[in-house]
Amino acid sequence: MIQGYSPVFQALLGTIFTWGLTAAGAALVFIFTHGQRQILDGSLGFAAGVMLAASYWSLLAPAIEMAESSGNFGAFAFFPVAVGFTLGASFVYLADILMPYLGMAEDSQMALMLSFDSKPMKEKANTEFPLPFHENELSIPIEKNENGEAYPRKKVAALGASDGSATSQPPRESRVKKGSNSWRRILLLILAITVHNIPEGLAVGVGFGAIGKTASATFESARNLAIGIGIQNFPEGLAVSLPLRGAGYSTWRAFWFGQLSGMVEPVFGLLGAFSVVLAEPILPYALAFAAGAMVYVVIDDIIPEAQTSGNGKLASWTSILGFVVMMSLDVGLG
Repeated sequence: MIQGYSPVFQALLGTIFTWGLTAAGAALVFIFTHGQRQILDGSLGFAAGVMLAASYWSLLAPAIEMAESSGNFGAFAFFPVAVGFTLGASFVYLADILMPYLGMAEDSQMALMLSFDSKPMKEKANTEFPLPFHENELSIPIEKNENGEAYPRKKVAALGASDGSATSQPPRESRVKKGSNSWRRILLLILAITVHNIPEGLAVGVGFGAIGKTASATFESARNLAIGIGIQNFPEGLAVSLPLRGAGYSTWRAFWFGQLSGMVEPVFGLLGAFSVVLAEPILPYALAFAAGAMVYVVIDDIIPEAQTSGNGKLASWTSILGFVVMMSLDVGLG
């Protein structure tokens, strides 16, 4: 992110930066191999606070200012921002709903669609890699009931042992089926992570594309947004690579899948920058869309995951810290 270059090039640099921090977070798998759930939950809480602050000061505030300064909406200047915000949240919500229909209907638990959930990896470990697990290593799988409340479930291996059931498939057929399901789970997980990173890439691109359109849409604001999303991506990379390593994947393979989640951001960052440069009237909608998607991910994905392993207070206070840090960056350096 170097001031003085075109918005599109700035967006490319910004999203490469956020991808790099995703890879840096995934690289921690070379250091942390187990028993680091507190670090992960604290990092997720910090990321949630950062994203909430960035969604307002770097996205919503410029969107509101643009809608007001355009003079087209008058007292209803909130309308394009409200519409864009709702559409952004709806985009992520619909992506979650449609995910099971994109290739694996039988494993349609919501947990499989969240980039921070370790359920697929624990199931893989129980079925393919009979390795011992420590309770503080990975969160116990959860399922949501119709009211959205989470209930802990027994581990898959424990369930199998309690009812005395044993596999009736021939060994070769069983191995083929397990291998197929394993790769399908991995592919679905990568697809889910990719979908959840699209709004973040768009947010960076739109932020740089909006530079100079209003007083609050500055280079510093766009830069701070990229920094905030990069901070959020750091624990996300670790949240993918660490459970994979605990499930028996090699360190390099776990790192590869962890950093893979950020590769989509440069593509959609460029798309976002091109869109707002070519079609300035959509700026308030685009900024609010990115903010709505980010806030929905925080509320529906990041905060619940950080609360599942008994580190809720830690995650809450690191969220406050993350919000204050990002607010200080935007207000003090913007």
